[in-house]
Amino acid sequence: MSRKHSEAWNTIHSICECDHIDEKRLYEKTKLVLSKYRNICWQTREDTDETLADLCICASSDIDGALIYLETFAPEKEKDIFEAKINNLFDRRWMVDIVDTAMLKTKEFPHGGDIYFEIISKCYLTRWKYTEKDLLEILNICKQRQDLR
Repeated sequence: MSRKHSEAWNTIHSICECDHIDEKRLYEKTKLVLSKYRNICWQTREDTDETLADLCICASSDIDGALIYLETFAPEKEKDIFEAKINNLFDRRWMVDIVDTAMLKTKEFPHGGDIYFEIISKCYLTRWKYTEKDLLEILNICKQRQDLR
């Protein structure tokens, strides 16, 4: 069964058709989000730690003391800078949550959801990028295809 004749492909095609969604644009946007996910996750973690450290250094305290300082004593410009950093972190966290939710839905797909989840995860979401050969070996796809014949 080819990729364009799988049950997943047919389901996506039907949903797009019913909701008047351009499949090509959906695919392009999905690929863009997934291609950015890995870097966003790791950069967000680093930026969060850095923002908290900066705030604590600036207030010479723990996070609670730093937030009290920021709210009560910090100059307006300092508050604005911190607010912009926090807003950026929340925006990125929102994107990560969207992808995580979509991945859980993918895993729940009744026909091959687990394998789709693993392919997407290993191609886009894990810390390291895998080659196609590595994926086939890790996921034991070649053996599964032979078993289906």
